[in-house]
Amino acid sequence: MKSTLACCILLTLLILNCKSNGDMLTFEPTEYVAESCGNCPKTVINIPKVLDKKSIGSTINNAIREEVISLLIYDDETEAATIEEAMDSFKNGYLELKKLYPDEPVGWEANIEASVTYEDKNIISIQINSYSFTGGAHGFSSTRFLNFDKKKNKELETMELFKDPLGFENFVEDKFRKQENIPATSSINATGFMFENDQFYLPLNIGFTAEGLKLFYEQYEVTSYAEGPITLTLPFAEIRHFLNVKLEI
Repeated sequence: MKSTLACCILLTLLILNCKSNGDMLTFEPTEYVAESCGNCPKTVINIPKVLDKKSIGSTINNAIREEVISLLIYDDETEAATIEEAMDSFKNGYLELKKLYPDEPVGWEANIEASVTYEDKNIISIQINSYSFTGGAHGFSSTRFLNFDKKKNKELETMELFKDPLGFENFVEDKFRKQENIPATSSINATGFMFENDQFYLPLNIGFTAEGLKLFYEQYEVTSYAEGPITLTLPFAEIRHFLNVKLEI
């Protein structure tokens, strides 16, 4: 009798596990590497590709592709429909510059890497890290978050994540001040930050991770380049009541 009960429990757990896994998307790592030549920029791209034949799969793949293209296109006049075309555009931009300045010793490079930072049956977040160098004193690094509602088959704007964006912003400012040791009674820029008009605001990039909601201020967004990016991770237990999306945690 105990053996039969144990088998029933095990079977139930297996069924529930299969249903849970069935809500998760299947990804395939995809790499793009530029052709190797003496006058070619070094370009390497690693991104996840959704294999599932679901509408949300196409939505995610298209959004990642468009983001990668935007990171590679260096001027407003150039258009590209595919990642390969964007890589060619990046290469041609360098070759044109090389014609104008043949003695320029430094080449261009671009490295883009995307990964899934959070997924449940309702929500998925993709983080895209990039580094590019097209001359100058230093390269440019950036981090972007793409958030998707799997049930509604749509990419979510940052403010769509919250029921009360202003209330959430006030909550985050308190957390930010504590993390960065900014007195509550002082200006938000009192310790050297560069918030416009001396007013706190949320970063452009916010996404879900296993540790919680991650807020990412890019270099130059609120600090100098030398200070680097600023991140703040809020545990789900503290911000769940602010969220306009349902997380299965």
